[in-house]
Amino acid sequence: MRRADRIAGAALLALAVSFSTVALKNYAYWGPNGPGPAFLPFWLGVVMALLATTLLVGALRATEPGEAWLPDREGQRRLLLVLGATIAMVALLNLLGTVLATVLFLVGLIRFLDRHPWRLTLTVALSVAGFNFLVFSHWLRVPLPVGILGF
Repeated sequence: MRRADRIAGAALLALAVSFSTVALKNYAYWGPNGPGPAFLPFWLGVVMALLATTLLVGALRATEPGEAWLPDREGQRRLLLVLGATIAMVALLNLLGTVLATVLFLVGLIRFLDRHPWRLTLTVALSVAGFNFLVFSHWLRVPLPVGILGF
C-alpha cells in the first residue's frame, strides 16, 4: 500500500501543480471587479498540492508495509459488479432516461449488492433520482436524457 500511496501522491502533486500553473497561464487571477477566472482553480490546485504532499510524505516516512493494495477476491467481485452496473447505466441512459436509469442503478447496488431491505432501497433510490432531477432539470436547467416512458 505504501508504494501505491507514493505513486498516487507524486501523481496528484504533479497534477495539482500543473492545474494551478495552467490556470494562471491561461486566465486572469484578478480582474477589475475582484477575483478573476483563475482565482478558484489556482487555490484548488494549491490545496490539492498540500494534500498530495501530505500523502507523499506520510508514505515516504512509513516503516511498515501497510495493507495490501488490491482488495481480496470478494472485494474484486464487488468492484466488477459496480463497474458493470455503471457501464450498463451509461449504455441505457438515453433509452431509459436519467430518472429511471438512476433508480434501477441504485436498486441494483443497494438491494442486490448490499442486501438492504426494500423499503430503504426504494426510499434512497427514489429520493436520489428525484433530487437529481430537481437540481439539474429545474434549478440548473440542464437538459437530462428523457427515456421511452417520458421522464
